Amino acid sequence: MIKAPFVKVEATRFTEVGYVGRDVEAIIRDLVENAVETVHDEQLLLVREKAEAAAAQRIVDYLCQQYPHGPISKANFRPQREPTPLRPPIPTGTSTAATGMASGPGLAQASEPARAEAVTSTPQARPMASSLSPGEQTRLRQRRRRVARWLAQNKLEEAAIEIEFPSENDSMESILEFGPDMTPEEMNESFQDFVARYQAQVHKRRRRVSVQEARRLLLQEESEKLIDYDEMVETATQRASELGVVFIDELDKIAGPRVEVGADVSGEGVQRDLLPIVDGTTVMTRYGPVSTDHILFIAAGSFYEVKPSDLIPELQGRFPLRVELGKLTQGDFVRILTEPQNALTRQYQALLSTEGVNLVFTPDALEEMARLASLMNERSEDIGARRLQTIMEKTLEDLSFNAAQYRGQTIMVDKAFVVNRLANLVQNEDLSRYIL
Repeated sequence: MIKAPFVKVEATRFTEVGYVGRDVEAIIRDLVENAVETVHDEQLLLVREKAEAAAAQRIVDYLCQQYPHGPISKANFRPQREPTPLRPPIPTGTSTAATGMASGPGLAQASEPARAEAVTSTPQARPMASSLSPGEQTRLRQRRRRVARWLAQNKLEEAAIEIEFPSENDSMESILEFGPDMTPEEMNESFQDFVARYQAQVHKRRRRVSVQEARRLLLQEESEKLIDYDEMVETATQRASELGVVFIDELDKIAGPRVEVGADVSGEGVQRDLLPIVDGTTVMTRYGPVSTDHILFIAAGSFYEVKPSDLIPELQGRFPLRVELGKLTQGDFVRILTEPQNALTRQYQALLSTEGVNLVFTPDALEEMARLASLMNERSEDIGARRLQTIMEKTLEDLSFNAAQYRGQTIMVDKAFVVNRLANLVQNEDLSRYIL
């Protein structure tokens, strides 16, 4: 709602530094990664229109280079017997004004004369255009306009073209390193590695795909070119440090009495590691230092066997606002069975529909299952809404395993249906303890 970076972690994933487990500073690093991904997605939306125009221009270049002869139509876009050597695509420049291309879906209908001039306006295109006669240049401009128009109308989606895009190693930085204690052989080996990395960076992969697939690949490449990564990282780190929210679950798992013998790798050690993070410190991430002074920390735990007061006093003071949650009531269980988009009732209906069975739940059946779930939570361990999963599974067990016998039928699950399958089980205290 407020576009704040958010991360949820479990305290049990972390143990005292030096033992198995993750460092607590990984919480902040995960938060920054979340912020970077969010800002990156936002930037992609902002540059999408320009990226679509640039990708469309490149596809027009590829089509006109690889199919230079004959009338252009969807039927005529087939591989030639002797393919024309692939020429580098005509660069589009950094702005739509430089190429004469209109942006957006209507790029083929707008600015056609200006776009036609793009063939001879860019420096890379002049040698190719200068080798053509005036009549050939006119036909080439007409051809480009026609291809661009059909491309905008999605008439060439199945045409096959060969495109170039960077190899997977393009993001790797080639750095030549020499140390004062390196032997000539080691220096030569380092130089050879540098050359190999550089060659891998400049290598372009070629791939033959449909225009529809090329549009997707080139759109992604052009979008990445238009994003200012320095600005993106700065915005993301600032948003993480000023608006970040961290939810630490299962805090009760690291609470307990002090261990006097040996190292406490799962309790007090984790609490002491969390102290500076929650209190406010600076954590180094791959994007630079991030302050935790203004990050909102929220912690939760069942505290079934321990109490919040079992936490070390310093950590208790870092969470001054406390809220006690009440137990789920029968009415809450009914809402859980009906309101969520992926409620259990909808899950079982979708599951049995694959077998051709139409499953219908009546309101009194939902009330009865909610009542039994609440009753079992009172009699034994209170496991909350998870009790509904067991109740639902036991109610529909026979129907699920024999669904093929009910293919094409509508099964009505009402109160009598639920009572018939669960009443005896609930009344038997010993069985209910182990089954429900």
